[in-house]
Amino acid sequence: MAIAIDASEGTASSQDLLCGASRAHAIDRWIYVVTALGLIAVVLAGFVPDSVSKLAAIRAGERPPFPLVLHIHAVLMASFLVMLLGQTVLMATGRRAGHMQLGIAALILTPAIVITGFVLAPTMYHQVWNAAQHAPSPARERFQAVLPVVEDILLLQIRAGVLFTIYMWIALRARAGDPGLHKRMIILAVTAVLGAAIDRIGWLPATMPASPLSMDIYSMLAVAPMLAWDLIRNRSLHRAYLLWAAFFIPVSAFVYAAWDKPWWHAIAPRIMGV
Repeated sequence: MAIAIDASEGTASSQDLLCGASRAHAIDRWIYVVTALGLIAVVLAGFVPDSVSKLAAIRAGERPPFPLVLHIHAVLMASFLVMLLGQTVLMATGRRAGHMQLGIAALILTPAIVITGFVLAPTMYHQVWNAAQHAPSPARERFQAVLPVVEDILLLQIRAGVLFTIYMWIALRARAGDPGLHKRMIILAVTAVLGAAIDRIGWLPATMPASPLSMDIYSMLAVAPMLAWDLIRNRSLHRAYLLWAAFFIPVSAFVYAAWDKPWWHAIAPRIMGV
């Protein structure tokens, strides 16, 4: 009788282990889909209401139309997010060949996003600066008051462009030889540019424009599911997060040091060529 009980318990234990391994394997595959969906939800929550209100302001003549480069940049970024979701779903469903084929799009989208982003930042700055100089009063005073805020946001735009470029370069280099680093770095690259959407979610408690701290915290929370599962599953921090921090911390230290400082407000117009 004792032998029978031991065998039964051993079988149940094996079944539990197999069930646990199967569940863990499923999470391994789908956690990246969940994280990608979360990033897209943040972007939609930030940009859709904001775009609707700004389009209404344009129609009412309260603000100038969006420049063409903004539309191009928005389409490219949206395409990148759709590609990211498609990539994670393809890997979760075991279609590796399709994943690799779709991944070619990242080689095109990444430099296009970086180039349009670095064109967009001075374009938007010049639009506000020109209005602050030449718009009829009292609109001119309103634009003059907002210009320092735009100059601080320029710091975030520069940071986003630099970090997105570095993270995607790491991700694409690791595409063939280190898939674990590759998939994590692509998602972490999105957090570098996620602040633009987070800043537009008006119902979130925020430290802006006094500080970008809240924006950075929310950006990190957006990848919390992936990070939490990595810690639970591997009981260690994947080196992708260490690489992310190695660049994020020094670049962000400069952003916080320059934020709303007189010397930055003196330099920013020169950088923008005005």
